[in-house]
Amino acid sequence: MGAAAEETQSESAAPEGRFPLLSRIDSPEDLRGLPEAALPSLAEEIRGFMVESVSKTGGHLSSSLGAVELAIALQYVFNTPRDRIIWDVGHQAYAHKILTGRKGRFGTLRRFHGLSGFPKRSESEHDAFGTAHSSTSISAALGMAVAAKLRGETDRWTVAVIGDGALTGGMAIEALNDAGVYKSGVKLLIILNDNDCSISPPAGALSGHLAKIVSTRAFNSARERGKRALKHVPCLWDIAKRMEKQAINFVSPPSAIFSAFDLNYYGPIDGHDLKELVEVLRNLRELDQPLVLHVATQKGKGYKPAELNPTLYHGVSPFDPQKGIVVSDKPDKPTYTQIFGRWVCDMAERDDRLYAITPAMREGSGLVEFEKRFPERYRDVAIAEQHAVTYGAGLACGGLKPVVAIYSTFLQRALDQVIHDVALQNLPVMFAVDRGGIVGADGATHQGAFDIAELRGIPNMTVMTPSDENECRLMLNTAFAMDTPAAVRYPRGKGPGVEVSANFETIPVGVSRTLRAGHGVAFLGFGAMTNVLKPVAEALDATLIDMRFAKPLDRAVILRAAASHSLVVTAEEGALAGGAGEGVSSVIEEAGLVVSVMHFGLPDAFVEQGSHDEVMRELNLTSEAIEAAVRRRLAERTIEHGAFV
Repeated sequence: MGAAAEETQSESAAPEGRFPLLSRIDSPEDLRGLPEAALPSLAEEIRGFMVESVSKTGGHLSSSLGAVELAIALQYVFNTPRDRIIWDVGHQAYAHKILTGRKGRFGTLRRFHGLSGFPKRSESEHDAFGTAHSSTSISAALGMAVAAKLRGETDRWTVAVIGDGALTGGMAIEALNDAGVYKSGVKLLIILNDNDCSISPPAGALSGHLAKIVSTRAFNSARERGKRALKHVPCLWDIAKRMEKQAINFVSPPSAIFSAFDLNYYGPIDGHDLKELVEVLRNLRELDQPLVLHVATQKGKGYKPAELNPTLYHGVSPFDPQKGIVVSDKPDKPTYTQIFGRWVCDMAERDDRLYAITPAMREGSGLVEFEKRFPERYRDVAIAEQHAVTYGAGLACGGLKPVVAIYSTFLQRALDQVIHDVALQNLPVMFAVDRGGIVGADGATHQGAFDIAELRGIPNMTVMTPSDENECRLMLNTAFAMDTPAAVRYPRGKGPGVEVSANFETIPVGVSRTLRAGHGVAFLGFGAMTNVLKPVAEALDATLIDMRFAKPLDRAVILRAAASHSLVVTAEEGALAGGAGEGVSSVIEEAGLVVSVMHFGLPDAFVEQGSHDEVMRELNLTSEAIEAAVRRRLAERTIEHGAFV
């Protein structure tokens, strides 16, 4: 480990003076050795440590601050890693990481070769399941709980912690539907971490009292005895079921969805009251069936700026914790997301058929201003990527021009809908695919590695890859003007700084642009990699072509390049397997041309976290690395042809 990493690690340790309790906790066993009365003080220390550390590394702050007591209570009551805890998405799991032996490395969070920002099985035995995309926890937890029953592990609990936002994902509802089938012997606890009051108001005294009562073994034994007796008398059984649901729903309407799936529901309870949390969890641990516990928490809890603006502090870059995040008003070159945000508003002014859709990524996809200006033509469908795409298909059938703004990594979740509901019917749905390529600190779960390869193989689909800001605007215009499915795939962050026109000019579909004419080597760039290739082409006096389209490929320019150069080099910030480079090779091979070809892109491996520059250096995708590799190939070819002995 280098000096810088050692310094970062030492900074993240918990000094005994500031965090006396936390400095004693290196494992869940240490936590369980504390008296219960000390837990609230420990929660305060964890929050202070978390804010101090995340202000240096960046990360998901608001959600993790809100789940501190829950993480403590779960580790205090359950016997991890024997019992398993799955944090849905995982951006609320920082306290979990701190309590499970990773406190000393917390200063490396989300950094190159450091701790992942999400639960990761290879990182700790306490991370029961790798997460980062939402709504997966209940399915995975149910599978683990059923496996434990089949293996005779009768003492083993599996806990899924899912937020009210993630519960909007269809996969979570599917899992609840399945979980309700199982009864005794399947030790599954689903904790609904309601941190936005989107399901119900905060817990009150009456509801908290009810949760304590109904979570006891005596209450549940009576309930189960009643069920067994009344099932033989259908009319009484129906009456009893209705009465039970109505009694609990009287103080707790959210239980309706869970009782509909025949799952026993408890809560809501105050997720920041450790005494109550521990008591209820201990009661539930004595039961023997799938259960749901509703916990109300506050995002940003304990850090006032995050409490006041939890959205701003959801995902943060390094900041001064004393001052909080300072939003700069200095003019700067726009990000690709901002270019899309401006374009979609401009186009909506011009064409009232435009309808924008996002699956719970309003801020991230640049649609905040659009929602304000065109609320009737905007829809956040929540965490429901599949629905977002098919909803767009329905709008297109109704004569509108839907624009689905979606991250590359989340587009993966709706691939069947893109194929079956949009492309197969050749509907004019436009996809604004953000975060294409390397995304940085979120790592392997969020890299935009696969969208080009996924979309290239779909009939009727057009795939555009802008190399700069103005090209992005031109391609958005072009995609919207088409009457067939189209995707504009752009990277995270800022471009090279090209001025963006405000007009609505389009470009010919499937036509590239030659940026530099040279000899010997022809560089074919897709998207942002075109800019990486520029200095290489200049150094080698080579040809540089901005391909613009990953599909359809500009076959004519590819064949001319192959016929007039000794080496063709492609580069894309996407998976090489099935990528645009492979498409170029197919065009050359089908034409029967013989020319040396090199492809640069993302390897057949999951790319881990790090800054964009760090990752590109490690993958040898910098200008210097590409130039060195091309020079080696040219030298090898020279020796091969006998110029050197």
